[in-house]
Amino acid sequence: MGRVGFIQDKLEIKFLILYVASRLIEPVPFEAMQELTMCDEGIDFFDFSECLGSLVESQHLSLSDDGLYAITEKGLHNGAICESSLPYSVRLRADKNITIFNQKLKRRAQIKSDISPRRNGTYTVTLAFNDDDDQPLLKMELMVPKEVMAKDLAGRFQKSPEQLYTGILNALFSEPDGEA
Repeated sequence: MGRVGFIQDKLEIKFLILYVASRLIEPVPFEAMQELTMCDEGIDFFDFSECLGSLVESQHLSLSDDGLYAITEKGLHNGAICESSLPYSVRLRADKNITIFNQKLKRRAQIKSDISPRRNGTYTVTLAFNDDDDQPLLKMELMVPKEVMAKDLAGRFQKSPEQLYTGILNALFSEPDGEA
């Protein structure tokens, strides 16, 4: 039985992997590369895995010690030459998925938290919400008595730093109680 999607062979799968990798803003793990590349019904997991490994062997992609894939100069050059051979609908679908994924990566990079123990047995939670240039919009350190509380604060901050930022601004710009 023939393939169902627009991608018809392993060479096209390799072209698509290079297309995806060239548009990512940072190296990604196998699962992310798989999710972004398998945007066409003509690609199956085993062919994808084989093609990804082949691109690493041919040095079109690099694989870091911590399992992150990134495109190399060779991959950028050869991928740019071949990307026009990918079906337009597949490129559109890939572009949409890559845009969403890059936005998530960018957002994750803007929100930072760190937990460090103090000598007295308490914990300091450092929370930062940065702009696109990695400059802090909001940065604060809080002391909490237990590590579980520190982890909870960091997790809550990761979910909605804008809400905290807005709340602090509202509190600072509101009229103090008792004054008119």
